[in-house]
Amino acid sequence: MPVVATNTAANTATRFLNNNTAMASSSVGKLASGSRIVRASDDAAGLAIASRLNADVVALQQSAINASQGASMVQVADGGLARIGDVLQRMKALAAASMSGVPTDNERAFIDAEYGELINEIDGMAETTRFNGDSLLDGTGTGSVDFFVGTDTTDVITVDFAALAATAADFTSTTLDVTTGVDTAVNAATAMAEVDAAIDLVSEARANAGAFISRFEFRGQQIATSTENIQAAESAISDVDLAAEQAKLVSSQVLVQAAVSALSQANQIPQSLLRVLQ
Repeated sequence: MPVVATNTAANTATRFLNNNTAMASSSVGKLASGSRIVRASDDAAGLAIASRLNADVVALQQSAINASQGASMVQVADGGLARIGDVLQRMKALAAASMSGVPTDNERAFIDAEYGELINEIDGMAETTRFNGDSLLDGTGTGSVDFFVGTDTTDVITVDFAALAATAADFTSTTLDVTTGVDTAVNAATAMAEVDAAIDLVSEARANAGAFISRFEFRGQQIATSTENIQAAESAISDVDLAAEQAKLVSSQVLVQAAVSALSQANQIPQSLLRVLQ
């Protein structure tokens, strides 16, 4: 029925124009941001999953740093143990020299003087092997340390530096000190046996340190792999398909132009109906 009071065609054209404009604007926003989910209404479930995955990625990136720092900390301890091992090797050489029949008692006293100073140096090395201001090998600083290396509170690697410190206490104690000096072959033999025992303790401590370093390195590699895979999964959910969205934008722009044209023609309908009254 022809009427002039209500332009239904114009209202319909306006409604489609608004819808098409909104779709074009949405496509522009997605292309500009690179994200398929600009608003929560675009994909509420996908947004929730992507947000959780992003949180996991952030945690894993920090965990990779934690693993690297943990390995560095243990490497510092291992470096101190290695130098202590060098000192013990020198002490064994001194004991071996004293066991020879060549040195006199006076010369053995000189050997004993160096031997005693090296014991003090072992104490000094254990004390000055520090990380971030804490001594690692003398039992007075860092104890058991948890390194967070994952996404859950249970994902930790615990390094017991107190165990390394206890080992250090064994080979820095006075049991290595030959109180009467290495002035006899008998004392020298006793000293050599004690040094051998200390070398075994250092070797055990270094083996434990190496195991922790290896664990941190493998965990770092696993974290890198997990981060890559989670980022790929998050990308599949939230990243926009540029080709598909561009095609959608072009379609929306065509529909907008068509709606504008239709609205223009609909606005001319009442003018045409007025001719009936002429």
